[in-house]
Amino acid sequence: MKKKVLVFVMISSLLICLGNLMAKERRGAGLVITKTDGQQIKGELIAVKETSLLLLDSQSGADVSAEIKHIKHITLEKKSKFIQGAGLGLGIGGGAGAVFGVLMYDVIYIDLDKAGYAALFGAAGAVLGAVIGGTVGASRGKDETIQVEGKSDTEIKEILEKLRRQARVPDSQ
Repeated sequence: MKKKVLVFVMISSLLICLGNLMAKERRGAGLVITKTDGQQIKGELIAVKETSLLLLDSQSGADVSAEIKHIKHITLEKKSKFIQGAGLGLGIGGGAGAVFGVLMYDVIYIDLDKAGYAALFGAAGAVLGAVIGGTVGASRGKDETIQVEGKSDTEIKEILEKLRRQARVPDSQ
């Protein structure tokens, strides 16, 4: 009975600690704002107000407000998804290649058994999948530039809504 209670306490403690370790504060998108006078502000998007953006400046650590009417363009910095894409492609390509290898056992003659066919085609599929997946992942991580200067009020509102979803505090007004 004591062992069961001890096991229960240990598992409960582990789950509680894991939950606390995994909880992270929401981070805002990384932005580079180029103002109409050429000045640049680089930092984390904290909040989107009605007529301005609030950023945590990456150099000074201070909060900086940028009026939307003084912004030429905004660059959203995205993290590369190369590793994620390559890993996914490796798994899918390897599995598909192995299945294809088994299906080709009676069609193509190579001096191997079915497991050898599966391994050979699986390895080839894994390499091909990793290359394709890595390429797709890298392209999904490209920075996005949003032109603000010269846009209508409706277009600017759409831009602000898009940015609001990526802010650390998305429901700020």
